Amino acid sequence: MNDQLATTIIANVSAALQEDLGSGDKTAQLLAESSTASAIIICREPMTLAGQPWVDEVFRQLDPGVEIQWLANDADHLPADAEICVLSGAARSLLSGERTALNFLQTLSATATITSRYVNAVANFKARILDTRKTIPGLRIAQKYAVRCGGGNNHRIGLFDAILIKENHIVSAGGVDTAIRTAKKQHSNLPIEIEVESVTEMQDALRAGADRLLLDNFDIEDLQRAVRVNHMEGKPPADLEASGGLTLDEIVKVAETGVDYISVGALTKNITAIDISMRFRHEM
Repeated sequence: MNDQLATTIIANVSAALQEDLGSGDKTAQLLAESSTASAIIICREPMTLAGQPWVDEVFRQLDPGVEIQWLANDADHLPADAEICVLSGAARSLLSGERTALNFLQTLSATATITSRYVNAVANFKARILDTRKTIPGLRIAQKYAVRCGGGNNHRIGLFDAILIKENHIVSAGGVDTAIRTAKKQHSNLPIEIEVESVTEMQDALRAGADRLLLDNFDIEDLQRAVRVNHMEGKPPADLEASGGLTLDEIVKVAETGVDYISVGALTKNITAIDISMRFRHEM
C-alpha cells in the first residue's frame, strides 16, 4: 500500500467516524462495558469485494482490541450469502463501528462489482476500461482503488497529474493546435490528451502531437473511421479513448472498433450499494 493510499484511508475513516459517532454512541452505551461478542459480515448478492483496508482502519481507530478474520480478499468475486469476515471483541465497539465499516464495504464493492462487469464484457478485446473524475466527493482515491479491485484501470487522479484538454479549454485557448502546443511547452513531462468531437478535430490533434485522443460521443461508424485515420497519419498512432455515457449494452461494439481505452463514468457515479450486513453470532 502506498503512502497516499494509507493516508487517505486514515482520513476517510476518521471523517466517517466523527460524522457518525459525534460525541459518542449513546445506544451502544446501553450494553455493559465488559460485554464481548462475535459477529460476521455477509454479502446478500453476488459481488466483487473492495474496502478491506477501510474496515480494518475503522476498528483500529475505534478499538484496536477488535480482531478481524478475513475470509475473502479484495478483488475476490463472491456469490450471494458469502461470509466476508468474522469480528470479535467488545460488543460496544462492534456496534459503534458497524455502520461505518459497512458503508465503506457496500460503496467500494459496488464500484468494484460494476467495474468487473465492464472488464469481463471486453475481455476478448484490447480495450481497457478506465474510470473518470466523476467520483463521490472525498472518496476519489477509495473509488479508484475499488476500480482496480474490479480489474479496471485508473485514468488521471485529478487535475494535477495529467493534461486533458476539453472543449472549454480548446475554446478558451484559441483552438486545438494552440492548446496542445501550449500544453507541451508548459508540461513537457506530462502526457497530453485532448477531447475531440469529430474526425476532423482528431486529425488536427494528431498533427499537433497529442499523445491520446478522447473520442467524445462518437458513434460506432465514426469510431471505426477514427481507428483507421489514426494509423494513416504517417507517425506512431496516438492512443484512442472512447467516452460518452457508454453502457454495458454498448461496450462490446465499442471495443470491437479497436480503440485502446473506454472510459466509463458509471463505475463511480452510477453505483447501487451492495447489500452487505453484519450479524452478531453470540455473546462471549
